[in-house]
Amino acid sequence: MSALEPRVPAKTGPVPPPPPRPGGVLGPAYRALSIGIISVVFLIAFEATAVGTAMPVAARELDGIGLYAFAFSAYFTTSLFGMVLSGQWADRQGPLRPLTVGIGAFAAGLVCSGTSGAMWVFVLGRAVQGFGGGLVIVALYVVVSRAYDERLRPAIMAAFAASWVVPSIVGPLASGTVTEHLGWRWVFLGIPALVFVPLVVALPAIRRTASGPVDPHAPPAAFDRRRIRLALGISAGAGLLQYAAQDLRWLSLLPAAAGTALLVPAVLGLLPRGTYLARRGLPSVVLLRGLAAGSFIGAESFVPLMLVTQRGLSPTLAGFSLALGGLTWAAGSWVQSKGRVEPYRRPLMVGGMLLVALAIATAPAVLVPWVPVWTLAVAWAVGCMGMGLVIGSTSVLLLKLSAPEEAGANSAALQISDALANVVLLAVVGAAFAALGGGTVGAAHTVSADGGSSHPAAFVVVFLPMACVALVGAWVATRLDERRTGRPAAAGTATKNA
Repeated sequence: MSALEPRVPAKTGPVPPPPPRPGGVLGPAYRALSIGIISVVFLIAFEATAVGTAMPVAARELDGIGLYAFAFSAYFTTSLFGMVLSGQWADRQGPLRPLTVGIGAFAAGLVCSGTSGAMWVFVLGRAVQGFGGGLVIVALYVVVSRAYDERLRPAIMAAFAASWVVPSIVGPLASGTVTEHLGWRWVFLGIPALVFVPLVVALPAIRRTASGPVDPHAPPAAFDRRRIRLALGISAGAGLLQYAAQDLRWLSLLPAAAGTALLVPAVLGLLPRGTYLARRGLPSVVLLRGLAAGSFIGAESFVPLMLVTQRGLSPTLAGFSLALGGLTWAAGSWVQSKGRVEPYRRPLMVGGMLLVALAIATAPAVLVPWVPVWTLAVAWAVGCMGMGLVIGSTSVLLLKLSAPEEAGANSAALQISDALANVVLLAVVGAAFAALGGGTVGAAHTVSADGGSSHPAAFVVVFLPMACVALVGAWVATRLDERRTGRPAAAGTATKNA
């Protein structure tokens, strides 16, 4: 009898979780599965760090600088749809199929971009890649929920974070070297070769431990067409908002209004009820994930540009100023994985968000010429430590508060909050940045004689609002405990949508 088969007749109640297995995440019972899914995360991490380095060269060669931003937005918008679809697919049929299709789409998108002869084909490849990435990330969460004992979930989440360390350090250098000596296309065409490892190692292990529906005796459930329509709405709305933010004209108010009209009902329908009211328990966990990721990633996107244009660093040195953060992020995730910190997880998350807010608020200090540049590297390492504490913990709490049959939908909600916060906050601060002359700073790439530029306010208007968002996240982190709601702690009641 497999680990997913019910231990009691289906009519007597919910299917209990499988009995604990001995060993850690790399013990004999979990080794093949852990290595396989960690290799999937490594693949995504290496792509994220390497492709961004080659992107400017690709856009210039394809005569597509005007579509450069859409190469990024296409990935994020289609990934939102992939997340919702993957959540439903995994809850109904298990995570094996969405993970397999996702890895295939991810690789196919890279090949499409790498062989493109026009920028619109390149953007199309990025869209296919984003769809695959959305399928994969949610399916991985369902695998963790089904295959790992609750005591091991913090450790596997810490391993996911550690998988980003090597790519964050080696990825930009490797990508730059390949782009310079072999051409940018090989950055895209070389990464799909890494797909072989997760296909061979992860999929057989997932088939043994986490495939199929939660209750194999229950009749197959149909896909929720309403949620699929909402997923299309959230993707289209996010794309329209990004387009409006990149074209600061009065006419841009039309796509901005249309995007908002699509996003609001979609978000209310796809996220747990009470998310944007910071209702205690699961809704606050989902909201915190968005506030943490949106504030930090939104600010980090402008760090290299600030160092290049304001302090005269080369793009390589500006990128490496963030490399230490990969180590501290992994360290923070490792700390939250220790069993002895479990009673203090929520206070630890409050402290993590305060570290994030401190790092973002400190970053603009390098706009002052006499402040050492290394100050930002140290501050960002502190912020990454806080992110490691928070991101890993939100994943652990989400799975803890989710019933097995809702792990896919709730994991999709967590990832939607993450991605959507990035899209919306980047659109807002990007528009403010451009309005204060940031576009001319980015285009000129010039530095004044005193090491500054004529538009420092364009960077301040990015970092200080993001620091405020992180402070709001610290408050939300105090509302993660369900015990004060006066309702039963069953996860299913917390996840019903509006």
